[in-house]
Amino acid sequence: MKILSQRQWELLRRDYRRRYGVVPALVDSSGKRATVAAGAEMIYGLPMIMRACADALQQAVRWGDPYVFFVAPGVMSWIVALVDGERVLGGICGGEIMLEDDADQRGAAVNYLVEGGCPRAAAQRYVRHLAVWPQSQPRAAAQYLSELFYQISGYKPALMLRNRENARQQRQIAESIHERKQRSERSYPMREEQVLLSLMRVGDRNGARRVLNETLAAIFLYSPNLVLIRARAIEMMGMLVRAAIEDNPLQEPLMERHQEWVAHIVKAENFEKLCEVLRYALEDFMNSIFTHGYNRGSRRVRQVMDYLAQNYTQDIGLDDIARAAGLSRFHVTRLVKSCTGKTISQHIRSLRINRACELLRQTQMPYAEIAYELGFTDQSYFIKQFRAMTGTTPRRYRNAG
Repeated sequence: MKILSQRQWELLRRDYRRRYGVVPALVDSSGKRATVAAGAEMIYGLPMIMRACADALQQAVRWGDPYVFFVAPGVMSWIVALVDGERVLGGICGGEIMLEDDADQRGAAVNYLVEGGCPRAAAQRYVRHLAVWPQSQPRAAAQYLSELFYQISGYKPALMLRNRENARQQRQIAESIHERKQRSERSYPMREEQVLLSLMRVGDRNGARRVLNETLAAIFLYSPNLVLIRARAIEMMGMLVRAAIEDNPLQEPLMERHQEWVAHIVKAENFEKLCEVLRYALEDFMNSIFTHGYNRGSRRVRQVMDYLAQNYTQDIGLDDIARAAGLSRFHVTRLVKSCTGKTISQHIRSLRINRACELLRQTQMPYAEIAYELGFTDQSYFIKQFRAMTGTTPRRYRNAG
């Protein structure tokens, strides 16, 4: 399959070379280049160079991003995976440069190439003509090349986007596991599940994704056995579905989709795949909440919830909220209650207490400072509201963590 037309390739090649001064080259899954300049065959035909490119292409697909790698001591290259939908078409190698911090490695680079089978004269000529770049420039060039290719080609790299989200999720989980180990925290994440539900109810998608990953990290630390993790994940999804239906009977179709999620959870062959399944289930869950919840009444409700999510730490009044939604005080109060089942004050209090839980777990901020930051009038009022929502005091909550 032809990846780009001749005109498209020339456009990409000219734009990229004018910006970075290096020449890109198409490579296949074996690391072989589609075209090689005369005299360069002895470099790019080396088995170790081809193998390095092939491995880099696999890594670019796996992580969903351009991959930067060394082809010899001090010599850096980068590769962009070319993907259309779910199909990997090949890659573009963005060129090779010598890092300025490793400029004294030229001799070592020559020797490395010679040991791989390249004549010394050809290796010296190749290394001598390499441009010298600062450490940060290869990654910028790789990102630019990726954006340029997908802009020119019009391809939609669904596989790359999914793998990128998987990689981001696994990084967040790994960071959370590390933090919990440092705190010697291995308890089952009951609080995280409640916070997750609250964030989903108020439409904080980014916050819900983050707490989902923290919950998965806690479940993994509590018991890394995959069978037990599956069971915990199924329990968590059941809790979320039950809570959603209690909030709004129109959520009953979630029961049917819940069975589909359970089937995918049971089939997940490893922890990473299980995390991906739960991420998709979470997105489906939140979409359903908005379809049968906030969206059911009016787009105005979404405007209110967005405004609350951005301003809940401020001293906002009903007039401010009504103005943001373009409604009267009476109308905005009635609409939020009828569509979400909760008052505006309850939503604000939920957002503040959920954030307080995060600060208590993750920082050593004094209680008075947390109260002030979250918009409570004083520390005693904060403690009263915290106890009403969580059943415990901020001090006991922090000590229990």
